[in-house]
Amino acid sequence: MSRTFGIRRLSAGLAVAALAITTAGAATAAQASPYAAAGATTAAAEPGVLMNYVVNTKASPGHVRKVVAAVKAAGGTVVQAYDEIGVVVAQSTNPDFRTDVRAGRNGREVQSVGATRTAAVSEGPVGSAAAKLTSAKGMMAGQAAPVADPREAEQWDMKQIKADQAHEVTDGSRRVLVGINDSGVDDTHPDLAPNFDARDSVNCINNGVPDTTAGAWRPTTSPHGTHVAGTVAAARNGIGIVGVAPGVRIASVKVVNDDGFIYPEYAICGWIWAAEHHMDVTNHSYYIDPWEFWCKDNGDQGAVQESVRRAVAFATKKGVLSVAAAGNSNYDLANKTTDNGSPDDSTPAPRQIDNSCLDLPTELPGVITVASTTQTRARSSFSNFGLNKIDVAAPGSGILSTLPGGGYGTMSGTSMASPHVTGVAALMKSAHPWWTPRDLEKALRKEADDTACPTTPDARCTGTTANNAFFGEGIADALDAVHRP
Repeated sequence: MSRTFGIRRLSAGLAVAALAITTAGAATAAQASPYAAAGATTAAAEPGVLMNYVVNTKASPGHVRKVVAAVKAAGGTVVQAYDEIGVVVAQSTNPDFRTDVRAGRNGREVQSVGATRTAAVSEGPVGSAAAKLTSAKGMMAGQAAPVADPREAEQWDMKQIKADQAHEVTDGSRRVLVGINDSGVDDTHPDLAPNFDARDSVNCINNGVPDTTAGAWRPTTSPHGTHVAGTVAAARNGIGIVGVAPGVRIASVKVVNDDGFIYPEYAICGWIWAAEHHMDVTNHSYYIDPWEFWCKDNGDQGAVQESVRRAVAFATKKGVLSVAAAGNSNYDLANKTTDNGSPDDSTPAPRQIDNSCLDLPTELPGVITVASTTQTRARSSFSNFGLNKIDVAAPGSGILSTLPGGGYGTMSGTSMASPHVTGVAALMKSAHPWWTPRDLEKALRKEADDTACPTTPDARCTGTTANNAFFGEGIADALDAVHRP
């Protein structure tokens, strides 16, 4: 499967799915990066090599406290301890950490333990790495001035999902907060600044430890998150473009490091942060590294799959709807056979897989999975697909949006499709503030416009007009979303 720099690895980690970018306005270089690769079955720790692990136990302070003691007894350091989901993130240079943490009187509290990567921890021991900060002045320096003329007429994507008509009903409510879980957001961009919430923004890329230092949430190497943010909520302010939900607030939850990786501990930090800061919807245009598919029957991968599942479930319980990109590998998620690119942080090795192996987070329960469409309402050639795997579809080819430094440009990928649906969900939440994530999920599916398989037969597109492998339950419809009683 190919990874795309947009996000999937921003290149490596962001499943972001951006396949191409064309700048207009500020000249921000695009990086194209594919999905995660495949490879070793279990991370092989070597003596003295610093590795990160997730350790799962029962979700209670008492059980977590005992696992914390077990981690320390095994020569580990606790990075984060999440009582609410029964997950401890730990670090250790002990090559036998997995075995040793289960030993001793507290080891019986460990349900599962697994390495979160196959490469050594690049950010170093917890507490040693400081976030790279980008000042507002630095972001704007040397960049072209913002485009002064409105470019809404160029946004064919907004017409396809009827966002332009929905805006005649509502632009969204300031009560609604959307998390952009991505590579960082340029909050100084004139089309994003009016809707940006710095108080609820965070950087999670230092081993998954929240960093709220001013500016830590800004991008340092990738335009991906800023582009996604513009699609969701670029302001209606007479300049540039307009987002799907231009009246809602957005926060940056930075989960992609400077090398483009999104490791499990970063993603978990992002979901817990979103839950604790009362976000209504979060966008996840990435896949979690280093495995494109996490297989439950593998010790490391199974433990991580469970940790991430718990984080998503906790956020859902707290009122957060998670929306994710389906991926850019033109791959049938309903009929998995091989993974040729994992692990993408070390040496990929082809392996056979089956449907029990999951693309995280897009295949987890409670996550809305979004495929990509073109301007002609066809499936984008790169978009992943799969019967009963895709929930809805949205525009993702050649999408115009915001770029760091005050500019605009086009990018392609399911990473660009997902924020359209996130914006529609934000409009729904604005119109129906009492709706739960489950209510929003059902409405997104029900109000989507049925889209049939191609008239030229394609054996991969199975199902019906109402629900098929390419478009799920149809193309997202913002107008019906805000009109629904």
